[in-house]
Amino acid sequence: MQVSLETTQGLERRITITVPSDKIEESVKKRLREVSKTTRIDGFRKGKVPASVIEKRFGQSVFSEVAQEEMQQNYIQAIIQEKVNPAGAPFFEPKTIARGQDLVFTATFETFPEVSVNNIEDIKVERPVAEVTDKDLENMMETLRKQQATWTEKKVQAKEGHRVNIDFVGKIDGELFEGGKAEGFDLELGAGRMIPGFEDGLIGKKAAKKSFTINVSFPADYHSEALKGKEAEFEITINKVEVQELPELNDEFVVKFGISEGGVDALKTEVKNNMTRELGQQLKAKVKEQVIKGLLEANELEVPKALVDQEVTNLRQQAMQRFGGQVDAANMPELPAELFEQQAKDRVRTGLLLGEFIRTNEIKADDAKVKEIIETQASAYEDPAEVIEHYYNNEQLLENIRNLATEDQAIELILEKAKVTDKTLSFDELMNPQAA
Repeated sequence: MQVSLETTQGLERRITITVPSDKIEESVKKRLREVSKTTRIDGFRKGKVPASVIEKRFGQSVFSEVAQEEMQQNYIQAIIQEKVNPAGAPFFEPKTIARGQDLVFTATFETFPEVSVNNIEDIKVERPVAEVTDKDLENMMETLRKQQATWTEKKVQAKEGHRVNIDFVGKIDGELFEGGKAEGFDLELGAGRMIPGFEDGLIGKKAAKKSFTINVSFPADYHSEALKGKEAEFEITINKVEVQELPELNDEFVVKFGISEGGVDALKTEVKNNMTRELGQQLKAKVKEQVIKGLLEANELEVPKALVDQEVTNLRQQAMQRFGGQVDAANMPELPAELFEQQAKDRVRTGLLLGEFIRTNEIKADDAKVKEIIETQASAYEDPAEVIEHYYNNEQLLENIRNLATEDQAIELILEKAKVTDKTLSFDELMNPQAA
């Protein structure tokens, strides 16, 4: 076997391989002998078919099979010999492929880049610091009460926080527009579901058979091109005004959340534990996001297209899974690769850089870190002990957790070397940045 390796462009390599014709022919003859032992041909006993007949009938197809196998086998031998590390499947192109001639072919492929992680000290991280306060817990308990709230019809003037049931007809220049009419429409005032001014026009009104009119303008950035910036007139009838009634925080309320013992205090303890766990995960995610962003900014790296394409496929599949039952995946056109390309590149670069950092720093998954991750994930379930046992009895799940632990330890080591400043935030600022 003769091998010639060349760099075409970037990470792409082309290797030219020549396999002697006598080696090919030896393999072909051996395969034909095997074929002759099992082939039945009319006029001949099994295993007694003349070699010339076998050659005439099967020679070319066997040669094609052998040539394909030789390309695969010799390619593997060649990359080992040349000490190259392919990042994806090769593209084979025969140059000479004929009986009695040397087999000459090329294999084009991409290699993994040489990776080095530098400038860790230049990475800047603003580490959020937050805790669950009594006020945060109080707000969350209020949210739970609102989730269980009931609405009661009252003969009162509508105000923010009330729910109204309305009929309305909207017109622009005297003409009804698409989506501008509804009957029996429930609207919670203050929720901001309607265009500016619409809900304000209902404040102070009571349920009545007689309609009234309000004039509002659609925002300049409204999603419908036909309605952007247009002035509209709405004729509205309020059918009823409802007041929200919150349940009392008592044992009856607590039972709705699956707590049979301990009453309100037990519910508060569980809710605070959940809030604390979610807060911890968010704090960790925010720091990791900044570390990875800094790592990418500090280390330019060319990535193989084969790996990017593979990651695009993964991201596309994840996007389709998120659509779930909302659409029929079989009838939905494939999402364009461009939607995922930059994210895919960043993921590949992150994987290569973190992998090299882990390798050079000889980071191994710490048993205590593995235990911590499993216990944190298990704490979200009704029976944490059962979940923990399941993890430790499933080697694949356990290996996934070890990988997470190794990555976490790498992030922690980078943080030790990076420029880190702390920023104190409230629970809401961290968990609901848009609302805050």
